[in-house]
Amino acid sequence: MTEPTPSSPAQPTEKPSFVKLAMRNMVRKGRQSLLHFGLTAAGFLAFITLIAWLGRPQLPGG
Repeated sequence: MTEPTPSSPAQPTEKPSFVKLAMRNMVRKGRQSLLHFGLTAAGFLAFITLIAWLGRPQLPGG
């Protein structure tokens, strides 16, 4: 019969990583996080499209 190994207690001085905090916050505020992500993605795509349109080559005769 195998005995379960005792789990070591977490160190109180260790802070959770930024990624863990961000993921926890995203789970807690699910809908708002998705809305902000969607707005950011749409804004980024609009910005890239605008830069591409402004920087398009001017072909002669067109």
